[in-house]
Amino acid sequence: MESVLLYSVGFLAQALFSARLLVQWIKSEKAGKSLSPAIFWQLSILASWLLFLYGLLRNDFAIILGQMIAYTIYIRNLQLQNRWKALPFITRILALATPVIAIASILQNWDMNYALLFKNEEIPFLLLLWGVAGQIIFTFRFVYQWIYSEHKGKSCLPLGFWLISMIGSCMILSYAIYRTDPVLFIGQGFGMIVYARNIILIRKNNVLLSSEK
Repeated sequence: MESVLLYSVGFLAQALFSARLLVQWIKSEKAGKSLSPAIFWQLSILASWLLFLYGLLRNDFAIILGQMIAYTIYIRNLQLQNRWKALPFITRILALATPVIAIASILQNWDMNYALLFKNEEIPFLLLLWGVAGQIIFTFRFVYQWIYSEHKGKSCLPLGFWLISMIGSCMILSYAIYRTDPVLFIGQGFGMIVYARNIILIRKNNVLLSSEK
């Protein structure tokens, strides 16, 4: 029963992550260039919340770390698009309070959580390091995207974002294979297709803009 609940949460999170990529992909194909639609970030917040819960239930620090960093960047992108305040007040409060409550919960039982997260016999230490490194690189794409968007003054998904996504996704995919984690495997497998397509769209658009000059 516990495993059913665990994988239900994980697959629902990955379904939402895949949905955000699918929507972004369709809108980008119609526009002929890589876009950053508001619904991409709205779905990201909900999916991240669920995947963070999945990481807690599975005692997997690599997953938890990635979601803790990316979560606030999703919110910032909605602010850059002037869509954050359009969300219901209660939704914004829950979105802001969730990571605070989660971190407080981890710290409150730190000794137990430390043993579960860092001394999990099911995850060899080197594998944990590899998974954490993959999550750091995968999450850094949003740090890069955030800095780039702040510089431009608008929410963008630049070429570097998709290139870093491919590298991080390959690392997490290998981690998922060794960890025998179908949730991560399916999510990353689909994601790589969208990452590759966005790279192609951006390069085609850059070539088109260059030829027009």
